[in-house]
Amino acid sequence: MKASETTKKPLAGRIALVAGATRGAGRGIALMLGEAGASVYCTGRSVRGAPPATGIHAGRAETIEETAEMVSARGGEGIHARVDHTDGSQVAVLFERIRDEQGRLDILVNVLGGDTQAEWKPFWQQSLDKGLRWLQQELFSHIITSRHAAALMCERKPKNGLIVEITDGDGVGYRGSFFYDLVKVSTIRLAYAMAEELASKKIAALAVTPGFMRTEWMLDHFGATEENWREVAVTNPEAKRFGFEASETPCFVGRAVAALAADPRVSEKSGGVYGSWTLSEAYGFTDVDGNRPHMGRYFEEHFKEMFAAPTKTGFRWKLERDTPPARRARAKRAG
Repeated sequence: MKASETTKKPLAGRIALVAGATRGAGRGIALMLGEAGASVYCTGRSVRGAPPATGIHAGRAETIEETAEMVSARGGEGIHARVDHTDGSQVAVLFERIRDEQGRLDILVNVLGGDTQAEWKPFWQQSLDKGLRWLQQELFSHIITSRHAAALMCERKPKNGLIVEITDGDGVGYRGSFFYDLVKVSTIRLAYAMAEELASKKIAALAVTPGFMRTEWMLDHFGATEENWREVAVTNPEAKRFGFEASETPCFVGRAVAALAADPRVSEKSGGVYGSWTLSEAYGFTDVDGNRPHMGRYFEEHFKEMFAAPTKTGFRWKLERDTPPARRARAKRAG
């Protein structure tokens, strides 16, 4: 391959799996990995002729076949596979297929989500069935998939790889709804725990959050399209209240993941959680429409009360990063 082609397609020859690639962030990430030249396995449960029958995506037309075709149209290789990632046996079969067809896996992105919406009321009044199902769909599925991915990545010599957990929010403060908070914060912790265990294997694990995404569902919800969303952002009261004007396409977080995967020093970010907007600043990419949205700055400017309000208990969970001297000291003490 010519050097110019490698520069243009930095992920050419890389094998990726986007678990939950049917729509939304999963589709955007799969497309941008394909745009960077990767071969991308696109998994999910929605296939042609069998749309979701229940949940918030009931009846929607997006399918994993369609996502795979879009990946190929972007310059990568899209490969679809119907998988229920809460079923360990189906996940095992998927990874056997990847091993047989490719011999390795370089990138895993877990975007698997639940099919219910958060309940904004006290946790003792929330549905246990819905909450526990959410944990199964959006946390246990990530653990099952990551376990198989890490095992396959560790077979490589030399070992290397990247595992990305997609979450919501780049901090660990309480998110206002019990099960929603438990899932999103636990996803960040999952990335951190894997990073600690995989550090010696040169496999990075980290969490990434998009901002307010203009997913297929969200555009339909607000009665908007990619052509008129800016107008809707100021004329639709609900859209205006939630900051739709600062939204991004699912491809923005996709470019964030692609940039991480192409970064030879990505291990330096392992264990952390990052916003699509901060990664845009670090790597210099834009959204597919040329914009560079910054949800973190927008929230600080328009929702100051969320950052300044005291907690009810007086405690606040925080994420900290060791300074280089502290890391060296701890490594020395560990022998």
